[in-house]
This record gives sequence, structure tokens and C-alpha cells, in this order.
Amino acid sequence: MSLIADSPVHSSSSDDFAALLDAEIKRRKVEIVEEVDLASTSQGTLQQDDVSMKQELCTHPGTFQNMCIICGKKMEDESGVTMAYIHKGLRFANNEINRLRNTDMKVLLDQRKLILVLDLDHTLLNSAILSHITPEEEYLKNQVDSLQDVARESLFMLDYMRMMTKLRPFVHQFLREASELFQMYIYTMGDRAYAAEMAKLLDPKREYFSGRVISRDDGTLRNEKGLDIVLGHESGVIILDDTEAAWPKHKDNLILMERYHFFSSSCKQFGYNCKSLSELNSDESEADGSLANVLTALKRIHSNYFDGLKEDAANKDVRMVMRLVRRGVLEGCKLVFTRVFPTNVKAVDQPLWKMAEQLGATCSSRLDQSVTHVVSMDAGTEKSRWAVKENKFLVHPRWIEAANFLWTKLPEENFPVKTRTEQ
Repeated sequence: MSLIADSPVHSSSSDDFAALLDAEIKRRKVEIVEEVDLASTSQGTLQQDDVSMKQELCTHPGTFQNMCIICGKKMEDESGVTMAYIHKGLRFANNEINRLRNTDMKVLLDQRKLILVLDLDHTLLNSAILSHITPEEEYLKNQVDSLQDVARESLFMLDYMRMMTKLRPFVHQFLREASELFQMYIYTMGDRAYAAEMAKLLDPKREYFSGRVISRDDGTLRNEKGLDIVLGHESGVIILDDTEAAWPKHKDNLILMERYHFFSSSCKQFGYNCKSLSELNSDESEADGSLANVLTALKRIHSNYFDGLKEDAANKDVRMVMRLVRRGVLEGCKLVFTRVFPTNVKAVDQPLWKMAEQLGATCSSRLDQSVTHVVSMDAGTEKSRWAVKENKFLVHPRWIEAANFLWTKLPEENFPVKTRTEQ
């Protein structure tokens, strides 16, 4: 049985992985045949049917359309993990998944690579149904790029899907540079057809993802994403996604992305009562946007993983490296909050306080000369006025949120605080 030849969805499969798997299947078949021959020789004559003996010796590491990929035995047991994004009908036993992860991870580490799992919508691109395009966005229909040259373009009309898609600024360079450091996967809550079309826009030459495109149709968890179908150890995987709730079991692997809202329908989807980038005839910055900043962070994480820690790469955990890099973003900053949290709650329990600490800042409820920043929603409070008098930074809470998304400390003057009357 050949997975490459027999797969009904060969076009969406990972050719490289399928070839390796075919080679492994052939190797194991040879081992089983040799064991059968040895058993027959030792007994002088064959005591039982070759096929039965092969099936007895086979460990059944996986199934394809409910048949063992090694010996061909019909298997009723549906334990293990489905790998539909590689081949429809393919399932691996848990032991085989672990073996494949170990093998794949060793190869990647030898190449000084980690694994990067990328969300699509609001992370790498933004799509809108044509019927949801507002009158202020109609001009876009005259600016769409050719689908014949997607490698250099960014705005596409997908008539056959009744959809328009805008790639996030810097995405082409991001993928090109990230591919040198990571083996990359797409993982989306969109369906398989949508995932495949978006992959064609992002990777028309199949240089970056090959068949590593996972949709909601391929996942094993309902309304969640999981690393159980990614062929790599969690200790070597980084995730970029705009939705933390999608990864309840892998938050330590996650870099939370600022959502890309190019179309008006995207803003409305998340309850924002404001004009979208397209309605403003604007876009994110190429040089200073989310993807450019997160690429810098990824390079720092990669460098620290392979060069910054003394232990062998196989024993390292990228999640620990991510925490260390993240703690350096606001290192040396001491923050005091005013008019940010409700008066009836403990400030230390609030997400923004915890976020600042995770970014390396020290948070306090008392003013003294060691305080570097006062974080405020109202420039008229006593603590805000103290910051101005003592020549300390007075910043809006969005300064911390921006640092969290971009993994860098941004200029404080870009986050001014107004008085309540000015607001």
C-alpha cells in the first residue's frame, strides 16, 4: 500500500512527509518479512500462513482507510490520532505519533529549526464576504491584484468564493524570513476549502507550508485548537494567534497577535464601533506593524534557544525561553496605576497588572522616586499630576497592551493621557 498513490486527496497532502512515510512503511515491511523468513527457516517448514504471521508480528502503527499501513489488516479499533490534513483516512497509533515526533524534532533541531504554528484570520490576513463590503469600501474592487502574481500582491477578489481577502502588510517577508528558522504550519478554524485557498495566496510555490495546512475539519477538538496533530514536541512549538481562547491547553506556547481589522465587517464582528482601515483608506505599517515586530521577537527567541542556553537543544523548552524574552520587554520599569481598576477589586489580581509583570515590569500601589511610569485613564488624578511634576512617564493602559502585542517597549509619548473633561 502506498499512501502517495492511494490517497484520494493527494493534492492537499504533504508530499515530503508522505514520501518519508512510504519509505518507513517499506522498511518495516522488510523487517516483518525477514522475521517471517527466520521463523520459517528455524522450523524447517512454514507452519502457518505468511499473511497471518505478518499480521501477528505487525505492531499496527497506523491505519489508512481502516487498514493497517504496514500489513494491510482490517482494523476496527479507532484509537490514536487522525491526521486528515496529511491524508484523508490516515490515523496513527499514539506510540507511532510519539516516534514520529521524536524523529521529526531531532531532524529540525539538527537544522537549528523550531516549529511555528500560524493562525490565518486577523493574524496573517483579513477576509470579507462581498455582500458585507460597505459603500465606503467599494473602491477596493477597482484595486484588487491579479491572482496570477500572488507572491507580490496583497488584495484579492475571490469571485468563486464570493469573498475579498487582504494579506497583512509585511506577510511575504515575514514568511520568507521565518521559514529559515522554523518549520511552519497553518492552523485555522476555517474549513478545509478556505484554508487551502488562503495557503495558495500566502504560499503559491508551496515553499513554506507544503501540506502542513490544518483546518477545523482536521482537528480532534471541537471549537479548540490543539498540538496533538502537529508533528513536534510542545517544548519546540511557538503559536501565533489572535485568539487566546482557541488554545486553552497551550497558552504558554502562544504569542498573542493584535487583530488585523482591514475590512469593516471585521470590526463589526468584534463589536468595534469605528471605521476600518479600508474605510480610512489606510493600512498597517510595513516596517513597524505587528508582523515586523513579532518577527523580531521570534528571532530573539530562536537565538536564545540555540545560542543563549548552555544545555543541549533536545533538553530545552521554548516556552521557558519565551517567558525570559517576554520579561525583558518592560524590564527596569516600575509602574503605579491610577483610575485604571475598579475600586472594589484587588489590583494585583487584574489582567493588566499581571500582564505588566509578565513583561518584566515591577508594579506597585505606592508612589516613590523609584517609580518610572504612572499608568492612568485620567490625567487629573493626584498620582497623574505627581508624575508630571516629578518628570515621570504618564501613559495610557494601552501602552502596556501594545507592548504585550508587539513584544517591544514603545515610545511613551505615543500613549498620552487626557483628563476626564477632555475625554
